[in-house]
Amino acid sequence: MDLGLKDKSAAVLASTAGLGRAVAEALLAEGARVAICGRDPQRLEAARRELEGAHPDRVHGEALDVADPGALRAHLEGVRSRWGGVDVLVINAGGPPPGPAVEVDEEDLDAAFALTLRTAVLPGMRERRFGRIVSLSSLSVRQPIDDLVLSNSLRAGLAGFLKTLASEVAADGVLVHTLCTGMFDTDRLTALFEARGRARGTPASAQREAVEDQIPLGRIGQPSELAAVVAFLCSERASYLSGLALPVDGGVCRSLY
Repeated sequence: MDLGLKDKSAAVLASTAGLGRAVAEALLAEGARVAICGRDPQRLEAARRELEGAHPDRVHGEALDVADPGALRAHLEGVRSRWGGVDVLVINAGGPPPGPAVEVDEEDLDAAFALTLRTAVLPGMRERRFGRIVSLSSLSVRQPIDDLVLSNSLRAGLAGFLKTLASEVAADGVLVHTLCTGMFDTDRLTALFEARGRARGTPASAQREAVEDQIPLGRIGQPSELAAVVAFLCSERASYLSGLALPVDGGVCRSLY
């Protein structure tokens, strides 16, 4: 199926590794031009070279922290100048740090808010009457996850914001979605298992096995599986979908809605 993404310009945040990197690869495979970014300059340059080697002249890379609103705004403005606009924005970040509710302080809340809620590409999308915004969020939007109080609270707030935004801009051809991701094989997930293991005095492998036992598909997902969903939602073929909060989790979420 031709997804109609050839020559569309996409900005994928926090995309030098993990889910963001997989999404960048999927969009490039569909013919899009993709801007990647990440905090580590060396990792960013390595990712840019690898992607550019497979997709010449369609990759732009820049080192920045997406939690810095000034740096993020400058990055997106640079993408607009380079390619004439941003057709697709994939909101992604490492996510708030783990921890229970009783240990949260104001500094944690401020940092998590900055990490998950800042972006600015809507005016150009509305003028061109085409845009796709997809937020890579968490299953915690649908059901709270133990020891992830910041994710449980702030990601739900972001999903509510994006649902409201979806209604406001749909008539302009801008479609906005939240993906409620489950467990995918990334460095962040490995770190989560290690943190849980330390807290509970058990090996990280035991935490992984316990999670896999709860997934109806019986396994943790691969980043490429999530990326395929994102590519479709960003495409012209997904033209009658707006405001989704879609679980992509191997069947973990038991909610009907």
